[in-house]
Amino acid sequence: MSPDEKNADAMHTDAINADATSGTAVKPVGILGVGAAAPSLRLAAKDVGAAWGSSAGRGTVAVCDADEDTLTLAWRAANAALDAAGVSPAEVSGLWWGTARPPFAEGPSHAFLATTLGLDRSVGGGLASGSPHAGMEALLAAWDALAAGHARYALVVTSDALVPGLGTAGESTTGAGAAAVVLGAIAEGSAGPSANGSSPPARLVGRATLAMPAVDRYRADGDRVTGDVYDARLFREQVFVPLLTDTGRGVAEGAATPLRAWAIADPDGKLASAVAKRLGAPLASAPVFGALGDTGSAAALLGLVHACADNAANTANAANTTDATGSASSGGLIGAIGYGGGRATAVVVDAARAVPGAVTVDMLGTGRQVAYAEALRARGQLEPMADPIEMGLPPGGAAFVRGNPEMLGLFGARCRDCGTISTPPSIHPTCTGCGGDHLEVVPLARRGRVETFVVNQTMPPPFQAPLPLVVIDLEDGARLMVQGSPADAADLAVGDVVTLSLRRYALERGIPVYGYKAFRVAGTGAGSGVPKGTTVGSGQDRSAREGGS
Repeated sequence: MSPDEKNADAMHTDAINADATSGTAVKPVGILGVGAAAPSLRLAAKDVGAAWGSSAGRGTVAVCDADEDTLTLAWRAANAALDAAGVSPAEVSGLWWGTARPPFAEGPSHAFLATTLGLDRSVGGGLASGSPHAGMEALLAAWDALAAGHARYALVVTSDALVPGLGTAGESTTGAGAAAVVLGAIAEGSAGPSANGSSPPARLVGRATLAMPAVDRYRADGDRVTGDVYDARLFREQVFVPLLTDTGRGVAEGAATPLRAWAIADPDGKLASAVAKRLGAPLASAPVFGALGDTGSAAALLGLVHACADNAANTANAANTTDATGSASSGGLIGAIGYGGGRATAVVVDAARAVPGAVTVDMLGTGRQVAYAEALRARGQLEPMADPIEMGLPPGGAAFVRGNPEMLGLFGARCRDCGTISTPPSIHPTCTGCGGDHLEVVPLARRGRVETFVVNQTMPPPFQAPLPLVVIDLEDGARLMVQGSPADAADLAVGDVVTLSLRRYALERGIPVYGYKAFRVAGTGAGSGVPKGTTVGSGQDRSAREGGS
C-alpha cells in the first residue's frame, strides 16, 4: 500500500456521507430468479492498443452491434429472469431499470421496455440513469417498494452500452451487458432461507451506500462519448479504493458470517481486485470483466449472477447447516458493490440454494470477434460520408404513436370466429381469413419457421447488408414478415426454425426505432428431423405464458 493510500484511508471518511438508510434495520427481500445478457460482438483489448500504438491490457470487451443497445440487452436479461423465476409479466408490480445512458435522454425509455416485456400498463417502478451507479439505485428502489408493502414482485433490470472516447484508456475496458433479478416480498415472521424449496432461494439481507463528491468519468451535455478520469492515480488512491472498501466493510461487519466472495464494479480491470483484497475475500466477478469489460450499471449484478452460478455447490452445502435457532446458516453470503458518479452501494446476498437463472459468463457465449474498425462502425464512431435514408414516417408521428404498442409488444388480432391471427392489428380491422370483425388482440409466439425469404445484398445506411427479409409462420399460426440477421444470410433456408428477438432497427432523427428480427436456430432446418410445431430450445415459452397459443 502506498503512502498516498494510507493517508487516504485516514482522511477519506471526512469526505463521505452515509446513505439515509445507514444504521437502520434492513428488511430482507427474496431473490426468485436472475437473468443475464451480453451483446453480439467482442473486441480484443490488444487490438485497441495496437490501433493507437500502445499496450492495452488483456481480455475482450463486449460491443453492441448496430441493431443492439441498452434496451435490447435489458429486454433479453429481463425475459431470462422472469422465465427463471416462473413469474408472468402480469404478476410484476413494478419495473425498476438502471442504465447510465437510456435510449432516450428524455423520453419514453421505461414505457418502451415495459411494453416489450408485456407488462401491464399500470406497472409501477422507475428509471434510474446518469451514472453507472444507476443499477444499484434501481435495485435499492425496488427493495424499498417491496419492504414497504407497495409491491409483490419487482423486476430489476440493469444494463449499459457506453461509448468510450477514441484513444482514451477506457476504450480498451468499456464493455456492454445486462443483468436482471426478480425480487419478491418476504412475509413478516418468515423463517430464514431453507434448502428444501419452501422459501426464496436467496435473499438480499444487507446494504450500505456511501458518497464522495469527486468527478470521475463523465459525459457532458451533447457528448456521445464518455471521457476518462482526469488523474487515474488520484482516482484510485483517494476515491475508488477507499470509498468502495468502506462501503463493503459497512455491510460485511454486520454479517453473521464472513462473506465468501465479492462481485465488484471495475472500471479498469485492476481496481476491483484491490478492493477485494482489502475486504479479505475472493473477487468472483473477475471473469466477467475479462470476457465483457466494464459493463457500467450492470457490472455489480452481472458479477453477482456469475458468482451465484460459480458457487452454487458451495452455497447448497452451506444451506444444509443450521444455527441454534434452526435457521439456515449464512454460509452462502456473497457481496456486490456498484459504483458511479461518486457513489458506491454494497449489498449482501444470502444464498440458500442454487438461484434459478444464474449462469457463469462463459455460458453467455463468446460472441463474434471483430476488428477495431468494425467495432467503431458498430458504435457509430466510424461512419461513411453518405446521408442515411430517412423513413417516410417520422418516429414521433401518428403512425408510430398508434402502432408502437403492437410493434413493441408484438401483438396480433385473433378472429373469434375462425381463429386466424392477422398482423398487425391496426392495419387489419377485419379478419384476413373470413372477413369477420370479431377480433381480440393477443401476443404473438416468438418462434416459428421460415416460409420464404429474400436477401438484400446492398442496403443504404443505416441498414447492414446482406439483410434478409423473412416471412415466418409462427407456432401460433400467425404469419409475419420481419428483418433477419445479416449473420444468417448465407445459411438461411426455407423451413428453418427462427426465434424473434428485439433489436434496434434504426436511429431516426435521433429517436431509436425498435422492432423484432428473426434469428436462425442452428440445426433446425427442414431436414433436421425437428417436426413442425416443436419448441426448440430451453426456457418457458413467453407467448404461452401471456395467453398465446
